[in-house]
Amino acid sequence: MLPVQLALGLAYPFLAHAAATHGGGWPALALGDLALLILAAPLLHRRLWALALLVALLATLVWIAATPWPSLLLLAPPVLFTGWLAWWFARSLLGGREPLIARIVAALYARAGWPTSPELLAYARRLTAGWAAVLAFLTLANAVLALVEVPGGVLDLLGRRPWFAVSPSAWSWFANLLNYGVLGGFMLGEFAYRKRRFPRRPYRNALDFGRQMAALGAGFWRDLLR
Repeated sequence: MLPVQLALGLAYPFLAHAAATHGGGWPALALGDLALLILAAPLLHRRLWALALLVALLATLVWIAATPWPSLLLLAPPVLFTGWLAWWFARSLLGGREPLIARIVAALYARAGWPTSPELLAYARRLTAGWAAVLAFLTLANAVLALVEVPGGVLDLLGRRPWFAVSPSAWSWFANLLNYGVLGGFMLGEFAYRKRRFPRRPYRNALDFGRQMAALGAGFWRDLLR
């Protein structure tokens, strides 16, 4: 990931939360940040189509900034992001595919010249299913909260009163901030458990694990996304 993409990605949840809690021009600003995040790579490679698309998107945001549309559009990214990740993990469990985390584990161990045991690969398969389940739960929760947010939720804008409601601030705390806490907590808890379950591993600690993951190379990660 490019540094500019990392900065834009880190900024987005806080901009989206400010949009939900303060309104005004914040929703359009958060969507502008998201557009820049998505188009950052082609823009830095001077792709004219990306520049034209960015100009069109920013012009549209200026045009609709005073309408409810920016706030409504901000309900979608948490659902789409966690939903895409859930699908990414789950599809690797289908017949004829190798579980996502099993592929990563095999690559890390092969890079160190170590064999992978059947027990480790079975654990990696279960962990892939665990990630898919956690992400699917977050997707469902994000979607339900987007429906019942009042004011500004999907049902509210359709003129329907939900049988229970949450405030924009409560929706944002969950969808824009707490989601990442849940994912981070699951990741840290699993890492601590894995250290005890498999004490012999080709990385020393969490920092070294991150370095080893990065060292697999851009080609490996591109293939993993297919």
